[in-house]
Amino acid sequence: MKQRAPLTLAAVTAALAALTGVAALTAPAGGASDGKAAASARMPVERSLLVCPGPSSSDIAETTYTSFTPGAAGEGKGSARLLGATKDAKPVLEPKEPGKPVGATANGADAPALTGSADGVLAPGWTAQLTTKVSVGRARGVLGVGCTAPGTDFWFPAVSTAKGREDYLHLTNPDDAAAIVDITLFGPDGMAKADAGTGENIRVDAKSTKTVLLSSLLPATQLADATAHVTTRAGRVGASVQVAEENVGADWLPASTDPTGSLVLPGIPADAASVRLVAFVPGEEDADVKLRLAGPGGSISPAGSEQLHVKAGMTAVMDLKDLTRGEPGSLVLTPTDAKKATPLVAAVRVVRGSGAKQELGFVPATRPVGARATVADNRPEENSTLLSLTAPSAEAKVKVTASPGTGGGEPASQEVTVKAGTTQTLTLAPAGGKGSYALTVETLSGGPVHAARTLSLPNDGITMFTVQGFSDDHSTVSVPRAAQDLSVLTR
Repeated sequence: MKQRAPLTLAAVTAALAALTGVAALTAPAGGASDGKAAASARMPVERSLLVCPGPSSSDIAETTYTSFTPGAAGEGKGSARLLGATKDAKPVLEPKEPGKPVGATANGADAPALTGSADGVLAPGWTAQLTTKVSVGRARGVLGVGCTAPGTDFWFPAVSTAKGREDYLHLTNPDDAAAIVDITLFGPDGMAKADAGTGENIRVDAKSTKTVLLSSLLPATQLADATAHVTTRAGRVGASVQVAEENVGADWLPASTDPTGSLVLPGIPADAASVRLVAFVPGEEDADVKLRLAGPGGSISPAGSEQLHVKAGMTAVMDLKDLTRGEPGSLVLTPTDAKKATPLVAAVRVVRGSGAKQELGFVPATRPVGARATVADNRPEENSTLLSLTAPSAEAKVKVTASPGTGGGEPASQEVTVKAGTTQTLTLAPAGGKGSYALTVETLSGGPVHAARTLSLPNDGITMFTVQGFSDDHSTVSVPRAAQDLSVLTR
């Protein structure tokens, strides 16, 4: 009998936590005189938390850390710092004002995982990124990942325990108490039975990080494609999977967006030589989804791969080969029956190049950019940074802003209209920019927009790359307007 993964209370809790910030509840001037609370208002969050995994185990790794908060300087006071994920660690990054990114570098396997917080004017939209380049060896490649808020529930479709793959789950605990973590793996036949106790009650000490080799949980079973479900019994963690594939490359696999009936996987490169979709349904009902590739001129259904049936509790795989065929695009999954939108998660494994010149990357399903979203550590070198914008259902207008670089320059901005069912790409960099910079996308009007940034750093004839998705930075929270000044800080 197959075993299925129910939607857990932890998943709901994580979703609510992602939407909740720390805000000051203050009545507007001229509040209601009848004593009744007016409609809620949007207020800036006052504190943000981030967790970054340890970059690499390679002695020749070159890692860049970048931190950025959108906004203009002079708006108020605030502080932010990212520290090594150990007790009494020294700061690695300390941004001083909004609108100006800061960076740091570290070499070798000793580069630390990071945890940190920002408050005041630096909190709304605070983001951080780590990018690692490993020129040779088994784990060679460009590995990029955005730092995330700690959570309690994560889905990772497209992991593997097969020979030739090393998938390490990185768990980082930013808090003062230990976290307890469970890991469950699902293959094409359902839940995979791990050795007794190996995937349960994993302790991550306070202010520390732990790595778990996923294949060690299933020493007698090799799963070419699987889905990992990571939950906490106590506490919260940051979670990301670092993948190294023999003779192919390496990159980070971030968590997919929370299970939902329609998914967008943005930013599949134009020259992708291999695209493999991995999907999973956590609930009790099977899912039937239509596949569309949203490109510059519109959406098409891939010939021979128009639909995918995903059995509940089982990982489904579809080989889409060279899906994009010379044009960058985004994969859009929608229910075949609009009245039966079964929630699912998904990611694609992407390979560029061939033979000894291959490189690996992952594109998980993302949330829309919402009001505003940012990805840091973009490079000004020609053709190194490409932004993909997808409007899956309705035309939308967005504003894209490139911040100054870590070494100076003037910000640049551009408004872009994205037609329904298309993916538009652009390059935008600060004028005279030096060092890495941040890209911020703001929705101005229209339907939802999904976005991803592809960073390409060629090395020795290999198109090394990494793709990072944008997600709403939740820089504001909804608070009730009060008839009188409450002057209360929620903690």
